[in-house]
Amino acid sequence: MKIAVMGSGGVGGLFGARLALSGCEVHFIARGAHLAAIKAHGLKIENENTGDALIPADNVMVTDDPATIGPVDYVLFTVKLWDTEEAAQKIKPLVGENTAVISLQNGVSRDDILRAALGEKHILGGISYVGATIREPGVIAQKGHVQKLVFGEYGDKPQSPRVMKLKEACEKAGIEVEIPANIERALWEKFVVLVGMSTVLASARKTIGPVRENPDTRKLLPAVMEEVRQVATAKGIKLADDIVDVKMNYLENLAPDVTASMEHDLRTGNRLELPWLAGTVVKLGQELNVPTPTCSTLSAILSPYVMGSK
Repeated sequence: MKIAVMGSGGVGGLFGARLALSGCEVHFIARGAHLAAIKAHGLKIENENTGDALIPADNVMVTDDPATIGPVDYVLFTVKLWDTEEAAQKIKPLVGENTAVISLQNGVSRDDILRAALGEKHILGGISYVGATIREPGVIAQKGHVQKLVFGEYGDKPQSPRVMKLKEACEKAGIEVEIPANIERALWEKFVVLVGMSTVLASARKTIGPVRENPDTRKLLPAVMEEVRQVATAKGIKLADDIVDVKMNYLENLAPDVTASMEHDLRTGNRLELPWLAGTVVKLGQELNVPTPTCSTLSAILSPYVMGSK
């Protein structure tokens, strides 16, 4: 199985490394200092729970030019949301007749961009559950033990042969996999917790543990998630009535040092994906006449940092 990882940061680097170590042919696409470090020293995954793993420099396949790889079976698409359109054009040489492209990005609108650039038949819906960031160039730090992928076909055939083939490869790599009956609904289920966690943690400048323990910041989590649920309902996406309680239970069970990528980006001075997360909820709320006071307030607090501070 030949796989390309477009954007080898925390999410792409972690899942790509797990697949490569299990025997898949994985090509990593990276840039800058991260690319140079991987070429020189390999790609290292650090995890206090499961132990560290390394793809040595003489074994890792990494480049900044997708055209040098050729068509692949699967593309894991994990660039930051603001790079989606440009990156979609760059991966066209990877997309052969039977290539499947799975975005593991945040948000609920990224696949529309990929469909427009690459064609609808190539797009699978995808979701990742993992706490992983670039600790330093060439090194991915994973927090907690969760490493789960959710993916499937859009429409009425979620368990197609290409989906099941990838499922088998992921399970061999020790990655938990779920194939939902409706991938679009699953994306919104993830969006509920994603917006809640990213917005509150970034606003508080804290990991999930301190946010859970503080009564005031803790109350913000279900408040944000309920606004996302109401927006989804107004859009015609049917979510479970107890989804906020379910997602709060998920947050309760995360390791206390797990953070959201947006909190990490804020702390390190990087750009924020705010416009595609809480910003999208606010925008849709205005269009659908759904009040989103908590999302609006926290979005306003974070808005000065959207373009980063480096």
